Amino acid sequence: MSATHPDPDTFRSEARSWLEQHGELRQSVSTDGPDPDWGTGSDNVAVFHNRTETEEASMLALAQDWQRKKFDAGYGMLSWPVELGGRGLPMSYVRIWNSEESRFVIPDAGELPPTSMGLIAPTVAAYGTAEQKQRWVKPIMRQDEYGCQLFSEPAAGSDLASVVTKAVKDGDEWVLNGQKVWTSGARFSQWGLAITRTDFDVPKHRGLTAFMVPLDAPGVEIRPIRQMSGGASFNEVFLSDVRLKDADHRLGGEGDGWRVALTCLGFERDHSGGGTPVGGSLKRVLAAARHFEVTGDPVIRQMLADLYAHEKVAQFTNRRAAASLKAGQTPGPEGSLSKLMWTANMRRVSDVVSLILGARLVADSGEWGTYAWGEHLLGAPGYRIAGGSDEVQRNIVGERVLQLPAEPRVDKDISFAEAQRLSRRA
Repeated sequence: MSATHPDPDTFRSEARSWLEQHGELRQSVSTDGPDPDWGTGSDNVAVFHNRTETEEASMLALAQDWQRKKFDAGYGMLSWPVELGGRGLPMSYVRIWNSEESRFVIPDAGELPPTSMGLIAPTVAAYGTAEQKQRWVKPIMRQDEYGCQLFSEPAAGSDLASVVTKAVKDGDEWVLNGQKVWTSGARFSQWGLAITRTDFDVPKHRGLTAFMVPLDAPGVEIRPIRQMSGGASFNEVFLSDVRLKDADHRLGGEGDGWRVALTCLGFERDHSGGGTPVGGSLKRVLAAARHFEVTGDPVIRQMLADLYAHEKVAQFTNRRAAASLKAGQTPGPEGSLSKLMWTANMRRVSDVVSLILGARLVADSGEWGTYAWGEHLLGAPGYRIAGGSDEVQRNIVGERVLQLPAEPRVDKDISFAEAQRLSRRA
């Protein structure tokens, strides 16, 4: 064992001891027979939360408090390089920590903390200057600050390379103008990682530049978007003559925005396929089937078996990806495969629970574990777009795994300005 790496058993013991002192142990729940928790506690199975601004702020405060305690005890950046504030430990220690932490009740504040720590901070670490890494990595990983993605636009969703938010050089500053949409957590973030168009006279993938935008800067306006499931997880962000210092806020080289975006999306794809579960689970569906005594229905039994089998396949795929990373291999297609299986299984959950509940799903009778499923059904289709649309994931698998011919792209070798003109004529 390296002198800088603690013995794994000692590390596990110390982590467990710290968690027992500072955390609340989860109550064990039997997986045999009817769910003993049926009818008690929250029956929330929402895919996208439906919370007030005050509730959201309170949950973030709890998550921040936990992360800061964990960070200050040395458990917040286990595998990160020492020069960035981490401990430089192998990923095996992260897995030990995650295994121990999963036994405790951990504050959940939704998408913003994992987006900040799992997407924004690693992207800054990959492309930032020494000063930028010092400025952002540790504050984000400690949850002193949050960062969100300013990627999608009204006319550029899955085709991120077609963004038209403009950044114009003015001396040692850039002036940003444009609109971003579907931004998770923007109202509570201090920073936004924005992909902008800095050159219209080159092909679309080459004219992009990334910036870290302070969301309290003059000219930034954030508006919540009300979702059909009830909440307002997403926002649209307007940038009007927002001025940024080139040396301070540009992330990566001028024209390197596509590489920055792909790096960030790669982290997102991994998180979307195997991160914290959202919506209804197989266990919740089984509990409903048992409670309403429909497990003997042959159609429902077949749908439950189908869901179980596909969830097991997804679990094995995630384990294979983890084993590859443990062996030092570069990430493969498992991220895209996991994302596709995840969204497909969310649809399977919707289908079978609709059959189990019937009219209870659309009539709010106040009965526990019934009408609440509506937020799963209304929210699940959104994840076919979030984290890279299903269509994009299939293109990745088709082109990079199956070696199928790439889709025809008439705008690949012409300037973005010319492509825009051709699109308007069409």
